[in-house]
Amino acid sequence: MNTHPVDILNLLSKLTFRRLSNASLVWLSYTWSRIIGKPWHPALPISVSVEPTTSCNLRCPECPSGLRSFTRPTGMLQTESFRRMLDEIHRDVLYLTFYFQGEPFLNPAFLEMVNMASKRKMYTATSTNAHYLDDETARRTVESGLDRLIISIDGSTQETYEQYRIGGRLDKVLEGAANIVKWKKQLRKSTPYVVFQFLVVKPNEHQTEEIIKLAKEIGVDDVAFKTAQVYDFEHGNPLIPETDKYSRYYKKADGTFALKNKLLNHCWKLWHSCVITWDGSIVPCCFDKDAGHKMGSLNQHSFRQIWANENYRQFRSSLMKSRKEIDICKNCSEGTKVWAND
Repeated sequence: MNTHPVDILNLLSKLTFRRLSNASLVWLSYTWSRIIGKPWHPALPISVSVEPTTSCNLRCPECPSGLRSFTRPTGMLQTESFRRMLDEIHRDVLYLTFYFQGEPFLNPAFLEMVNMASKRKMYTATSTNAHYLDDETARRTVESGLDRLIISIDGSTQETYEQYRIGGRLDKVLEGAANIVKWKKQLRKSTPYVVFQFLVVKPNEHQTEEIIKLAKEIGVDDVAFKTAQVYDFEHGNPLIPETDKYSRYYKKADGTFALKNKLLNHCWKLWHSCVITWDGSIVPCCFDKDAGHKMGSLNQHSFRQIWANENYRQFRSSLMKSRKEIDICKNCSEGTKVWAND
C-alpha cells in the first residue's frame, strides 16, 4: 500500500497494545504454519471487511452485483447486527473495510456505522462508485471519521468510463470527489484519505496518465491502478489490457491465457483478514463473492468461535495442501495494485 505519511501516521495512531500484540501473533502464527505445513491460528484477524449491502446502481460486466447474479440472499446490513459484531472484535481488529459487494452509500445507516467504528478508534475504509456524494453526504462522510475513501473511476472521459461502469456518469464521480475535498478543507480534516482507483482494462489503459492529472486537479490524495479480474480469460477477453504490468494474465505460446499468480500453498489473507456478509455469514476472503465457503454465521455463533472452528481449520488445511484445487483461489491475484508513482 502506497500512502502519504499523514495516512500512515493515522493508521499507526489506531494501534493499541492489544491490537499490536494480536497483529504480531497473526504474523508469527502464519510464519510458523508455513514452516510446519499445517495451520495454527491462535489470534483474531488484523483486518475485517463488512458488507453494507449487495445493492448497486451500476451494471459492471464482471461484478456479481452489477450482473445481479448472486445465488446467496441479498439485502442490507442492519445497524444492531453491526453493533453486536463491532462490540466483539474492535479491541483486537485494527482495520475495518466497509465493502464487499454492492455500493455502500445505498445503505441509509452506512455513515452511522462508520462513525460507530471510528469512535472505537478503528481505521475505517470504504470503496464507492461516488454517485451519491452530493454536498450534504460528502460533509457527513468527512464528519463520520472515515479514514480512507476509495473512489472507483475507470476512465477520464464519459465514453471510456461507461464502457465498464455501465449506467454510470463520470461527471457525478468527479463532482463527488470534489465535494469530499472541499469539505475536508472547510472542516480542516485530514481524513478521509482519498484514492482514485482505476481498474485497468483494454478500453481505458491509454488514459492512465490522464487520470493522474485529473486527480491532481481535483486534489485527490493518491491514484491506484488495479488489475481486472475476468471470469473467462483462458481464450482471451476483450477486457484484458495489453500493458503487461496492468494484467493479471499472460499469453502462452499456444495463444491461450493463464493467471500470473503461481498459487503457492499458503495465503496471508487466511490469517490476517476475513469478510462478513450483510446477513452475518463469515467467508474466507473477498474472492468468495457468492459466499460459497461459509465458515459460520454470527447469528448462531460468536466471531471468535467461527474464526477458530473446524470449518476454518479444514479450509486453511486444504489450501496449504493444494490451493489450486479451491475454486475461489483459481483466479486470485492478491497484491496486484499498481500505485501512480510505482
